[in-house]
Amino acid sequence: MDVKNRKNIGWYLLFTVPLLVIFTIVVVIPFVIGIYYAFFDWDGIGANPMVFTGLENFRVLLEDERFLRSAWLTVLFTVMSVVSVNVVGLAFALLVTSKLKLANLARTMLFMPYLIGGLILGYIWQFVFLDVFTLIGEVTGLESIFFNWLNNETFALFALVFVFTWQMAGYVMIVYIAGIQGIPGELVEAAKIDGASKWQRFMNITAPLLMPAFTISLFLTLSYGFKIYDVNLSLTGGGPANATELFAMNIYNEIFGYGNYGYGQAKAIVFFVIIAAITMTQVYITKKREVEM
Repeated sequence: MDVKNRKNIGWYLLFTVPLLVIFTIVVVIPFVIGIYYAFFDWDGIGANPMVFTGLENFRVLLEDERFLRSAWLTVLFTVMSVVSVNVVGLAFALLVTSKLKLANLARTMLFMPYLIGGLILGYIWQFVFLDVFTLIGEVTGLESIFFNWLNNETFALFALVFVFTWQMAGYVMIVYIAGIQGIPGELVEAAKIDGASKWQRFMNITAPLLMPAFTISLFLTLSYGFKIYDVNLSLTGGGPANATELFAMNIYNEIFGYGNYGYGQAKAIVFFVIIAAITMTQVYITKKREVEM
């Protein structure tokens, strides 16, 4: 190995080793410890004894109606959010990459909601649903549509989907913009010359060549949807009557609210396995449908 290669390896180690050490300390070690705690009955207080229960925590999961309901709500929320975020984000991307005079301003304005913290975002929309929607309903007489969604067990979940879409659509839009700009212009021009309509050009050229962007966007929205906590906390707090208590909030409440540290860790392990399995399957399927340019 010559001096130049040794020097390059030295620079690589200088930048990667600290990151690997931090990642190991912050992510890997706590994850392994969490798996260990999942096999114990423990309240998280160091002075209290830890009782080994084996797979008992995982068995109890199958009979925990609240957790199973939370799992179902999370799946329902994620499915609705993935569809709405990607449809709206793609629509935004197509809009700002068209011949729009204020395209740059539109990109900035549509991306801005993503920059707002989830907790703040939830409180902002809590005010909108509590006061603004109620006022609009009273003024217009459309009280069947404009009312406090957060007090309704059905509409509270839709409110969560709406706010999540409002937050994430602009971020996903950036991914789709990058994909659209990577499509060769000559393909689109050739299709125009052949008389293809906008819909035909989208279905036969844009959509197939956007599959890498679809892969990334679906992965992001799936993982973020399953892991959502901050907006869930500030917007609905899991209510009304636990109608919007999603996966992450259920696990947090189990550990820090009820003091069931070992059982909560078992939930977290199951949570991780489910997310990993779904996202890996999604990436595998969408990767197979990608088209090389």
